[in-house]
Amino acid sequence: MSEWRTIGLSVVLLCALASAGCARVTTSERAPPPPRAPADMEEAARVNTELGVAYAREGQFDVAQEKLERALQQNGNYAPAHSALAIVYQQRRDPIKAEEHFQRALKLNPRDPHTRNNFGVFLCGQKRVDDAEALFLQAAADPDYREPEAAFTNAGVCARRIPDLDRAERHFREALALKPDFAEALAQMASLYYERKDYLRARAFLQRYERVGPPTAATLWIGAKVEFALGDELAASDYAQRLKSAFPESEEHLNIAPRPAS
Repeated sequence: MSEWRTIGLSVVLLCALASAGCARVTTSERAPPPPRAPADMEEAARVNTELGVAYAREGQFDVAQEKLERALQQNGNYAPAHSALAIVYQQRRDPIKAEEHFQRALKLNPRDPHTRNNFGVFLCGQKRVDDAEALFLQAAADPDYREPEAAFTNAGVCARRIPDLDRAERHFREALALKPDFAEALAQMASLYYERKDYLRARAFLQRYERVGPPTAATLWIGAKVEFALGDELAASDYAQRLKSAFPESEEHLNIAPRPAS
């Protein structure tokens, strides 16, 4: 189960292969290239941003940073490049530069819901919960945002870190009101009700999750704990065995000793 939904890096990698023949010239004969038109620079910035995003998605942050910085050299006001570079710096644990580029991206495109959502994830990681929540809710309210349920779920995850379970539940329910089978929100609700020791509701939300989402270490762990708390040791053992088989190195498996939340 992914804790965060960061939307906005789903641009398509543009692969362009070009070949051209040209006459050989000596250094003294080579004329300087003509200045590039602004439109050419904007297109180059777009292509380098897409390449940078693609490398970032593969975890190749050095190359991603190089491409995104080149994009900003070509067009320093290209908001998607700032937004993507902010996420790269976030992954590289450089919060000062990450926030700088998030702020710049929003200044250039204040209504971009993807940047708002991703900036909210960053701010919550910095324990700036109120600021993060405001951005999540702004993203969710944007009619052009295709996944408002993800922003509401992120707001709930952030509220749980306070912890404020009532606030978190409200946001998860807002997500489920928009999309009742949204897996991330269902898993979060199962975990939240387990934390509250409301094991029947935790089981119900987990069963709903299992109809739409794949088993994860977190959901199998919750299942084992919930079933043990409800006295169904056979079901608890089944969850624990599935956790061991699928995620033997997970923290959840290493801490599976069944017992209800204290």
